[in-house]
Amino acid sequence: MGDAFGLYLVMTDPVTGYAACAAAAVRCGVRYLQLRMKGAPRDSVLETALRVREITRGSGTLFIVNDDVTIARDVDADGVHLGQRDLPIDEARRLWPAPGKRFGLSTHNEREALIASRLSPDYIGVGPVFATPTKAIPDPVLGPERMGTIIRSVPVSAVALGGIDGGNLAEVLRHGARNFCVVRAVTRRPDPETAIRELQGIWRQERVAG
Repeated sequence: MGDAFGLYLVMTDPVTGYAACAAAAVRCGVRYLQLRMKGAPRDSVLETALRVREITRGSGTLFIVNDDVTIARDVDADGVHLGQRDLPIDEARRLWPAPGKRFGLSTHNEREALIASRLSPDYIGVGPVFATPTKAIPDPVLGPERMGTIIRSVPVSAVALGGIDGGNLAEVLRHGARNFCVVRAVTRRPDPETAIRELQGIWRQERVAG
């Protein structure tokens, strides 16, 4: 079942700005912080990625770039996250052979999760657990029960994602998720540090209860 690290934060248009949100994640010891700027010009993504890289450098927070392995490589990020329609993971590793880099893969059903886990990524995303407006063409919703079945069936670290927030996180964890991804539950809040600590508190409580 892989590693249990809790919150994986994806930053898309945080109301406080990317730098403030990244700094909050570092202060809270978030393990994974992903920059996701779908549709933004490459120069803009690169500029933001460089800023986030400086904020996370030397901390316990791993900085991941969404989709674009060349930007991840150019800013010396800690890894890249790839979707089902992005560059294949073996090609991404060839383009970025630096040691110790993390490669994550999105999966949306049992078959994709099984195939992805055979490619030995550092983690896979499993979702969407609930409906979410963050994707232009949403994938079919899994629900917590099916999500838990998929997570238990793979040998790699898995991150539950899609529509997760403080109101449903406990249910997600009780169905077998050890790690979870949020976007709006933090980025829509004017106080990202408080939002992160609330989610981490729920995760810790469920770990103790479980």
